[in-house]
Amino acid sequence: MDLTRKRILVTGGAGFLGSHLCERLLRDRHDVLCVDNYFTGRKDNIVRLLDNPHFEVMRHDVTFPLYVEVDEIFNLACPASPVHYQFDPVQTTKTSVIGAINMLGLAKRVGAKILQASTSEVYGDPTIHPQTEDYRGNVNPLGPRACYDEGKRCAETLFFDYYRQHKVAIKVVRIFNTYGPRMHPNDGRVVSNFIVQALRGEDITLYGDGSQTRAFCYVDDLIEGFVRMMATGPEVTGPINIGNPHEIPVRELAERVIGLTGSRSRIVHKPLPMDDPTQRCPDITLASKVLGWGPKVDLETGLGRTVEFFRGMLEGAGQLVDH
Repeated sequence: MDLTRKRILVTGGAGFLGSHLCERLLRDRHDVLCVDNYFTGRKDNIVRLLDNPHFEVMRHDVTFPLYVEVDEIFNLACPASPVHYQFDPVQTTKTSVIGAINMLGLAKRVGAKILQASTSEVYGDPTIHPQTEDYRGNVNPLGPRACYDEGKRCAETLFFDYYRQHKVAIKVVRIFNTYGPRMHPNDGRVVSNFIVQALRGEDITLYGDGSQTRAFCYVDDLIEGFVRMMATGPEVTGPINIGNPHEIPVRELAERVIGLTGSRSRIVHKPLPMDDPTQRCPDITLASKVLGWGPKVDLETGLGRTVEFFRGMLEGAGQLVDH
């Protein structure tokens, strides 16, 4: 019997981040229960794990209570791209808020540690740069992004109230832009958008003039941050920013993708969406100090791996254009 093996629940486990986390936890010799309602999660993301006797999948919506015995919970369940979270904004808020209540209730009942995958969106359109964890944000509570932004802010509130009131062992990480294989091809995010458009030979859509900046963290680096955060002692609750502090203009990202794919795609401009942040970049001083964490995979390497993933996907679907 392996006494170091833990029973770990991953909500949203069939999603982009969740599937990578499930793989990592299995490599670390744990029993993994993957829970997903498949709204944005995809069975293709976890199909290679199904034969592993230490991996289990359950179709379940976290807005309903869940009764299982686990040692740790990673709460990742929630659509995370504007295309998906604005499709059903009421359900998005319910997933963030009621999902948090249900998972915190489970953690309280079974004495499990629980990590909340929060987001840089809690900072809104920031007035300070880069963003530190003590910045309280500049969020529009009435706009089209509020279902996600405010839902995640309320989830953080719930986590800290359960910590203070019920002594639940909580961990909160704020995720900044993350990319890599298994991103949803239709999630509307710049990395997947640009790569898919370039490989299909379509015009690359740039919102605004492309001067707005983003900082991109490769998925393996992010998952390492998750694992390190969960391994900390009870005195570490977070929130802690996890992301890559090297920012680039979105236009430069589009040009890099064109170069990597050898595409003849043209860049076309469209109006900037409402409340879209002009700058988004993490201050990761705390992650470096507390977790000994920092991103390792450079953008060129990560983009190359992501391009190959999408190339394979589009080739299989007969949508790849010869450049």
